[in-house]
Amino acid sequence: MIRALLFLSVVAAATSCHTVKTTEAPASAKNPLLAPWSGPFGGVPPLATARVEHFRPALEAAMAEELAEIDAIAQSKAPPTFENTIAALENAGRALSRVQTVYDIHASTLSTKEFQAVENEMAPKLAELGDKIVQNEKLFARIAAVYDAREKSGLTQEQQRVVWLTHSNFVHAGAKLAGPAKARLSEINQKLASLFAAFNQHVMADETGRMLVLESAADLAGLPDSVRAGAAAAAESRDQKGKWGIVNTRSSAEPFLTYSDRRDLREKVWRSFYARGNNGDANDTKQLIAEILQLRAERARLLGFPTHAHWRLEQSMAKTPEATLALMESVWTPAVARVHEEVADMQKLADKEGAKITIEPWDYRYYAEKVRKEKYDLDQGALQPYLQLDKLRDGLFYTADRLFGLKFTPVSGLPLLVDDELVYEVKDKAGKHVGLWYFDPYSRTGKRSGAWMNAYRRQERFDGEISTIVSNNCNFVKGAPGEPVLISWDDARTLFHEFGHALHGLLSNVTYPSVSGTSVFNDYVEFPSQVLEQWLETPEVLNQFALHVETGKPMPKELLEKLQKASTFNQGFATVEYLSAALVDMKLHLAATPDKAIDPAAFERDTLAALGMPKEIVMRHRTTQFLHLFASDDYSAGYYSYLWSEVHSADAWEAFVEAGSPWDAATAKKLRDHVFSVGNTIEPADGYRAFRGRDAKPDALMRERGFAKK
Repeated sequence: MIRALLFLSVVAAATSCHTVKTTEAPASAKNPLLAPWSGPFGGVPPLATARVEHFRPALEAAMAEELAEIDAIAQSKAPPTFENTIAALENAGRALSRVQTVYDIHASTLSTKEFQAVENEMAPKLAELGDKIVQNEKLFARIAAVYDAREKSGLTQEQQRVVWLTHSNFVHAGAKLAGPAKARLSEINQKLASLFAAFNQHVMADETGRMLVLESAADLAGLPDSVRAGAAAAAESRDQKGKWGIVNTRSSAEPFLTYSDRRDLREKVWRSFYARGNNGDANDTKQLIAEILQLRAERARLLGFPTHAHWRLEQSMAKTPEATLALMESVWTPAVARVHEEVADMQKLADKEGAKITIEPWDYRYYAEKVRKEKYDLDQGALQPYLQLDKLRDGLFYTADRLFGLKFTPVSGLPLLVDDELVYEVKDKAGKHVGLWYFDPYSRTGKRSGAWMNAYRRQERFDGEISTIVSNNCNFVKGAPGEPVLISWDDARTLFHEFGHALHGLLSNVTYPSVSGTSVFNDYVEFPSQVLEQWLETPEVLNQFALHVETGKPMPKELLEKLQKASTFNQGFATVEYLSAALVDMKLHLAATPDKAIDPAAFERDTLAALGMPKEIVMRHRTTQFLHLFASDDYSAGYYSYLWSEVHSADAWEAFVEAGSPWDAATAKKLRDHVFSVGNTIEPADGYRAFRGRDAKPDALMRERGFAKK
C-alpha cells in the first residue's frame, strides 16, 4: 500500500513505484503499464509505450489488485504483527504505484484533452480507493494492535516510526469515524478529487491557450536576444512564424515584464498572466474554489477539527495555524517597510527619466532592474549571457559530487516521454549505482507551469535493494535549434532548488518505502532544496560553470562583487509577493465553513487590504490560479512551508559559514547523515538538532533577507 500510505501522508514529491515481485493482472500482456518495469537499473518506466487508452484499464486492474491485497491482510487469522500487517501494507499496491507514476507524469507534462477525459473519470475512483482502505475496520484494528504493542515488540527505530506514521495517517484520514460519517467523508473526498482535476485543467488552459502576439520589431524594445529568440520559437510553435509570442506562463511573462520598454505591452502581459482563472469564462475557477473550501471545512469538522487549517497542521512541524501566523507576521512588517523603500527608489528614477507615471504592478520588475543598475551597476541582463542551462546543469553535478560524492553520467536508449528529455545514472564515490535522474527542462503545450521534482521510484531495501528514480521538471523556453538556452538568475536559483529535492531522494538510505526520500512533513521538505540554492553563488560554481555564451570566460571578478553586494536587493518585493500568498492561504482556510460559500476574489481583496498590502505588488499566486492550494490538498493551508523551511535553510547555511567553507567535509557529512539520507525515519526536529547541535533560529533568515544587521 505504498501509494495509499504516501497519499495519506504529507508528502512533497509525486507517487513512487517499485520493480519487485507482484501478482500481475491478466491484462498485463496487452497493457504495458501493468507489467513490471523492464530494462536496466532494476527497470525503468515505460514512458515511450504508454498511451492514453492504456490508463483507464491499467488503473482499474491495479486498483482491484490492491484491494485484494488489502483484503488478504485484513482477513488474516494470524495475530497482527509488524511483518504480517505493517510490512504487508508496505508491499501492497506495487502494481498501482507503477501505473500511477506514468499516469501522473502524463497529467503534469503531457495533458491532452483525451487524457483529461480519463483524469476526470479516474480522479474520484482513486479517491474512493483510498477511502476504502482507510475505512476497512478489520485492517485498522490490526494496525491499532501493532501500534499499541510497538514499544514492546522488539522493533527497530525505523520500524517503530513506520508503525506510528501508518497509524497516525489512518486516524488523520478518518479511520475512527462511524458509519454515516465515513460514507460522507468518502463522498467529500471523491468530489474534491474531481474539483482538483478541474481546477488544474482550467488553469492550464488559461496558460497554454493565451498568448500575446507581437507583430513588429518595435514591440521587442528592451528585450534581450535570448528572450526574443524564445518568443519567436513560441510564436512559431503556435503557427505564427515570423512573429513573437509571450505565452501566458511565468517562464515567458516574467522576463518580458522585467525587460520590455513597452509599458503598454507590459500591462497587457501582466493583466493576462495574473487574471488566470478569473476571466468569467469557461476556465474561471472561482466557483471551483468556493466548493473546495466548503468541502474541506466540512471534512475537517467530520474529523474533529475546527478548520481545514487545523486538520492539515496536525501533521507538520508547526503543529498549529497560530505558530505559522506568528512567523509570517513577524517577517511581514519589515518586508512591507522595505517595499515602500523600493517603490520610492523606483518612483524617483521614473521621475528623473521624465516618465510621468506612478509605479504600478506591471512596472515593478522593470524599474527594479533600473534601480539595481543605478545602485549597484548591476544589470540582470548582463548576468544572463553567463547563465547557460547546459553549463549550470554541469554545475549541479559538480555540487553534488563535491558535497556528497555523487557522480552523474548520461544514459541513452531508455524509453522517454519526449525527445528532449535527458537521463543520467548516479553513482556514489565507490562507483556503486545510486539511482537515475531524469531531466525534462522545456515548456510545451500540456505541461503545467513552474518547476518540480518527482520520485518515479523510491529507494528501499525492504524487499531487496531498490534504487531510486527521480526527475526534475522545468519550463524553460527553447531557443532556436542549436542555440544555447540562457536563463535568468532567478531561474538558476530554481534549478538548484529543485535539484536539492532530487538529491533528497537520491541520498535516501532507509529500509521502508513509505519513509523514503522526500516523504517528510511539507514544512521540512523544502529545507534541503532551499539550502542547496546557496551553492549557486559560490565562487567555485560560478567560476567554472557561469561561462559567457560567446567568449567562454567566467564572470569577471567585478561582476561577482556586484552580485554579492546586491544580494539583498529587492527582497521586499520577493518576500511580500510570497508572504501575501501564504497569509491569504492560511486565513482563507481558517475562515472557510461548510455553511457559507466564500467569494475567493473578494476574500483576497479584503484580506490584502487588512494586511496593508502595497498596491504595487500582487500575490505570487493569485487565489484563482493557486495550484498549490486547489489542484490537490498537498500545500493547502501549507504555503507557509517555504518560509518555515527557510528558517532552517538559512540557519543551516550559517553552519557552513561558521566552518569556514561552503565545502566543509564534516559539515556536509552531518547534513547528509541527519537530513538528506534519513527520510521520515526520525522526527524532523530531532534530525535538525543532530545536524546543527540546536534548534533552528530565525535570526539567519532575517539577516539573509537584509531585514536585520548581519
